[in-house]
Amino acid sequence: MQQFDEATRTELEAAAFRRLLQHLDKNKDVQNIDMMILADFCRNCLSKWLVSAAETRGETLSYEEAREYVYGMPYSEWKALYQPPASPEQMAAWDAHHAKKKAAKQG
Repeated sequence: MQQFDEATRTELEAAAFRRLLQHLDKNKDVQNIDMMILADFCRNCLSKWLVSAAETRGETLSYEEAREYVYGMPYSEWKALYQPPASPEQMAAWDAHHAKKKAAKQG
């Protein structure tokens, strides 16, 4: 992407981010815990990254505002509609993921 000027690169990155949000919106069955286990990020991480980006630019964006943007609705509503409790298998995978990360930091 070196051939693009900074404004064009930023526009392309923003378009890709919006496409990611659309993809996640169309795949509500993909649970945050599964994303965390497989990719070490989730919708909440994206929300936190937006807040951080705003702060870096001297802008104010609350975590709840960012989550509403990422989820396309208030988080409490999304959670009630689309987020079932984690299964025992998901929790076991999450625990194993955390243990592996902890070991890697110590090693």
